[in-house]
Amino acid sequence: MPDLQGQQFRHGLIVGKFAPLHRGHMRLLDAALARCERVSVWVYSRPDFPEMPSPLRRGWLQALYPARLFPGLELLPDAPHPPMNDEPDAVHREYVRGVLDGWGVRPDAVFTSEGYGEAFAASLGAAHVCVDQARQILPVSGTALRADVHGLREFLDPVVYAHFVRRVVILGAESTGKSTLTRALGEAFGTTWVREYGRDVYEREEGALSPEHFLEIARGHRALEDEAARSPGVREWVFSDTNAATTLMWSHLLTGAAPAELSALADACRARYAHAFLCDTDLPHEQDGWRANTEVRAVQQAFIRQDLATRGVPFTVLRGSVPDRVAQVQAALSGV
Repeated sequence: MPDLQGQQFRHGLIVGKFAPLHRGHMRLLDAALARCERVSVWVYSRPDFPEMPSPLRRGWLQALYPARLFPGLELLPDAPHPPMNDEPDAVHREYVRGVLDGWGVRPDAVFTSEGYGEAFAASLGAAHVCVDQARQILPVSGTALRADVHGLREFLDPVVYAHFVRRVVILGAESTGKSTLTRALGEAFGTTWVREYGRDVYEREEGALSPEHFLEIARGHRALEDEAARSPGVREWVFSDTNAATTLMWSHLLTGAAPAELSALADACRARYAHAFLCDTDLPHEQDGWRANTEVRAVQQAFIRQDLATRGVPFTVLRGSVPDRVAQVQAALSGV
């Protein structure tokens, strides 16, 4: 095997599943970008991964290696009829060579961390640059991550790990303990939680809200959820106090109207959350100067129940003390 230490190349190639894109892949990409004028990357697998299809995996690469910063990085498209992953290496080499010839992609170096890399590169008439094949620097693989993505999350950039974080929404009328419970759940699960952003806007505007304010609330709340899913402290779950469907309800109750975009954000809630929990009204009503009375709380709770039923959203009712409710959530999520 020739010593290619430090050699520069015109055009590098990386082919991989990137399922998921992990820090070992990023080390390989960084090595290729440092030594090549141009790097082509082909996201390639059959069968594909339904929970992270190839467009999503290419999206991770685009997010972490944006074109404005890495103009030499080229993402190749999907190609038709790839061989199954368990086909012999010779079948894959022949397929890749034929597709690359059709695309006019002719690398002079192939970068891999795999034992098959030398023969693969030779089949393309290219040099082989092997990067950390023994996984001594970054002991990780896509196979291991797919088996335990949360336990090995340290090997994923937050942009990638956010895809595997599941959102849980805590619903309920005023003074049903949502805020206290959401924080308690974050602490109990060792993860992040999201406060009710609507409260921030309500207090900022001293209660004088328009339909546009409620759209701002829904957008801001989603942004906080997305930020929480990418934060360093997240693990498996993000617990969120309220959602856009409840914000839509408040917009109609307090202003008699709602922007179309707010309705669309409310519709998206059905697929956005892995589980919905509804805090019961068995806790004493607490007046903090902003809340309505107990009778209004009952009406709010009825509207929330109706919305969940109308949208066909499964939910679990939580009752009792905060520790009781935390235990109920833990039991419900243990099988999810």
